[in-house]
Amino acid sequence: MVAGLVNFFIQIIYRKLDTRKLVKHFTLMKKNQKLPYDQRLARWLVKPLSRSLITPNQITSLTLLLALIAAILFATGDEAYSHWAAGLFVLARFFDHFDGELARLRGTVSEFGYYFDYIAGGLSYTALFAGLGVGQAQGELGIWATVLGFIGASAAIISLYSNLGIDRLSDNMGSGEAVGYPGFAGFELEDGIYLIAPITWLGLLTPFFVVAGIGATVYCLWSMWRCARLTTQKATEFEEKKDGKKR
Repeated sequence: MVAGLVNFFIQIIYRKLDTRKLVKHFTLMKKNQKLPYDQRLARWLVKPLSRSLITPNQITSLTLLLALIAAILFATGDEAYSHWAAGLFVLARFFDHFDGELARLRGTVSEFGYYFDYIAGGLSYTALFAGLGVGQAQGELGIWATVLGFIGASAAIISLYSNLGIDRLSDNMGSGEAVGYPGFAGFELEDGIYLIAPITWLGLLTPFFVVAGIGATVYCLWSMWRCARLTTQKATEFEEKKDGKKR
């Protein structure tokens, strides 16, 4: 049912992508960028699954399910449940690398899998902020936790749309410019989410929630700016080509 709804969403909102471009994208991104450490580990761990009946989309569904369970546990506001929630969410984000690696290993990269992975990731972060907003409202932040949770969840959804827009507007999907998070020395910006587990276990979830909410908002604005810049660039190029044909 979830897969069906995602497919329906994809067909209505976004034009189809050439699967060959997706393969080219992943191949060139691997060559042009240093793989993050967590992705390298996932690539090694996923190898035994290459001959199993497990599919990449099943792994994507599992990551989304784990994230939703984590969000529900966070929403309870219970400290013990929050500890479990933090561990589950970290596990979900780490498993997020498995689906793509398995698809590339089998040579089964698909348009649906590409979008499903994107949407599952966006919904995971949306659920996380929503759950934290509800749960943290029972603590010292009060109503401001709900506000921050709403802002963070909205930022996650907007970033999802912006990043998909960036991909569609990019000339070369394999350039490494449009996909993923800013990275340095084998780490991506998103890797910071792994800290939610140890920080929660140390009793510092509230300050982490505040910092994460601000960070998600900043990233959202940055992705919107990139999308807007590419849109303007494409419009300019279209006008130049149009003028060139008239001449």
